[in-house]
Amino acid sequence: MGTLALAAKITHVPSMYLSELDGPRKGTRQDAIDGHKEIGRRCRALGVDTIVVFDTHWLVNANYHVNCAAHFKGLYTSNELPHFIANLGYEFPGNPALGQLLARVANERGVETLAHEHTTLAPEYGTLVPMRYMNEDRHFKVVSVSALCQAHYLNDSARLGWAMRCAVEQHYDGTVAFLASGSLSHRFAQNGLAPEFAFKIWSPFLEALDHEVVEIWKRGDWKTFCGMLPEYAAKGHGEGFMHDTAMLMGALGWSGYDAPAEIVTPYFGASGTGQINAVFPVTPQSGAAIPAPVASSAEGYTSIATRL
Repeated sequence: MGTLALAAKITHVPSMYLSELDGPRKGTRQDAIDGHKEIGRRCRALGVDTIVVFDTHWLVNANYHVNCAAHFKGLYTSNELPHFIANLGYEFPGNPALGQLLARVANERGVETLAHEHTTLAPEYGTLVPMRYMNEDRHFKVVSVSALCQAHYLNDSARLGWAMRCAVEQHYDGTVAFLASGSLSHRFAQNGLAPEFAFKIWSPFLEALDHEVVEIWKRGDWKTFCGMLPEYAAKGHGEGFMHDTAMLMGALGWSGYDAPAEIVTPYFGASGTGQINAVFPVTPQSGAAIPAPVASSAEGYTSIATRL
């Protein structure tokens, strides 16, 4: 029997990489980098062997997918922001056995999932940026899960998260961390205004909304948060429709979760978006609060993406 030892919602802003480089942005994201290093330190202290990342930069249009190649190595340039992340080198081990196990148990629980072990599929920067700071010495194996889900219900993402926790705790011989890699509000600054909003949120409404959500997390009021998540994902321009967050909450027990979040890196603005590093303590759960699947229908894209 394995252990889910750590769960967290994390930033992956590309300006963290810029913060390393000589120039006007040097050192400006050190707080976010330090937050990643602290989460990595805690994973080491807890004996984590594999980090599973719910990556909101991995876009999929059907099924859920797990990238569980045996080894990852390459150079990465962001197609979205090539002036922020260019030729970023990466290398770390994968965990094919765990990836296949996560997919198998998800399928057994009715969430269609495919594991990709023999693949040239490279990780996206929602995985690469945090691993740069949490896993510099390649101590951890890494598995990446698709979380930019174009035609999926948030219910299913919550059920996926719970299934993956069950896979770890009931069938895996090891210790795992789950990371939801994505922002809070994700309304980028309008084209031409990005420099002006480099350290700001796009609108007062979104900033106020994010701050209220962080307070809800700190209070541990997960019933309220899970109830508002679909509307928050829509009105807050949630990154990846906040499927990473639904996966994380599902793994923690959804509205039955009962622990306050710990803020590791305080909320900050980046190119108009709202960012944070927060650890969600893992507590025993029965899974009784996990939402039921939604019957298939001919509903449109928007309603599918945003409703629970």
